[in-house]
Amino acid sequence: MSQGRGVSGTEGYGEQADSLVEAYESVVFEDLYRPLLTLLPESGKALDIGAGTGRDAAALARRGLQVHAAEPTAALRAHAQRLHPDPNIVWIDDSLPDLARIHAGGERFDLILMTAVWMHLDERERSRALPRIAELLGDGGKIFMTVRKGPVPAGRRMFEVPIDPLVSHAQSLGLDLLQRYEFADMLGRKDVSWTMLAFEKGNRV
Repeated sequence: MSQGRGVSGTEGYGEQADSLVEAYESVVFEDLYRPLLTLLPESGKALDIGAGTGRDAAALARRGLQVHAAEPTAALRAHAQRLHPDPNIVWIDDSLPDLARIHAGGERFDLILMTAVWMHLDERERSRALPRIAELLGDGGKIFMTVRKGPVPAGRRMFEVPIDPLVSHAQSLGLDLLQRYEFADMLGRKDVSWTMLAFEKGNRV
């Protein structure tokens, strides 16, 4: 849900962390990702990139997944650990586009989740980040992501993300598009809407 101090895309989140908790936690994972619930792995390892207050990481852990939750904003990470003290969640201070600590750990994941993260990266960062993310997937692993459309709030760093080029780039990396879904903002913002995408890493010869 966010990308901490000194990390591009995290501007404004540390200062507003306390006020963001209620809004973030008010959205239910199963409501947000309802169109993709049948695609969720029933076990294995998941990576939540930009985990924010830990809402989604906790939901995945409750479903039986071992979760690595990467959140670079210290204030949000502290709230997440307080709200969701689940032994199946490992909290990591790491960020896009490189995810250096995650890569150093050598893990491969069955699911990678990016909720309201991708629009914090500019075009160059997105081009660098997607191959790094794809490398973290095991065969048959899936990526779920939501991409925001709408005006940029004051003090935040966000960019317009054209969806068709994103899908084409993913497909060039061996990621097959499973689903594309447009939906309204769940916090009631009339000028904000979202695209949900699901990809799967195919077995390529």
